[in-house]
Amino acid sequence: MTDTSTPLKVNARALATRESILAAAERLFAERGVEAVSNRQISEAAGQGNNTAVGYHFGTKTDLVRALVREHQSGVEEIRRAMLEDLGAGADLRDWVTCMVKPFTDHLGALGVPGWYARCVAQIVAHPLLRDVMIEDALTAPELHATAAGITRMLPDLPPAVRASRFDMVRTLVLHTCAEQERALASGAEAGTWDDTASAIVDAIVGLLRAPVSGPDAGLDR
Repeated sequence: MTDTSTPLKVNARALATRESILAAAERLFAERGVEAVSNRQISEAAGQGNNTAVGYHFGTKTDLVRALVREHQSGVEEIRRAMLEDLGAGADLRDWVTCMVKPFTDHLGALGVPGWYARCVAQIVAHPLLRDVMIEDALTAPELHATAAGITRMLPDLPPAVRASRFDMVRTLVLHTCAEQERALASGAEAGTWDDTASAIVDAIVGLLRAPVSGPDAGLDR
């Protein structure tokens, strides 16, 4: 009789190994930065005797980062999808901004304490090459596109160049504020909840997007 369970066991082991590597990479990237961590260190931290395990399961470090981000991004976008479905026709700017921020903070909160992902992402976006990989992957999500389009509709008088610049500021604000919240929670310092963090970020973003335009862009046709 053929043992059909062997391939399943092999697949389960491979999946467990991949998950261990991703978890180790996430923590090490968060603690030390992407550039300072080698594939060998990740393999060792994941409990793999084979120092080539990262390359075998993921390929290059860029491939590893992409896999790590995509694993989390799917959870974030699932939350965002549900929030978008609940938006009514009368949604205002704050509602749309909440759809941008809260899926990320809710996901981070669900990861527990200590969490590493927000700090990991902050390190990735600081890397000159991997930053573009991560942003490119994130921007392919249709839910995020729909949210950005909704925000844009709420800002008809904001010049496109100013809007693009402020969206860059928004991304920095969200990532680094969440990284600091995650760090505070991990250290046991006094920190509010992730819901508190989300509300504070949304307040700041709404104010940023509604701020008056000055300088060379102030007189542009809108």
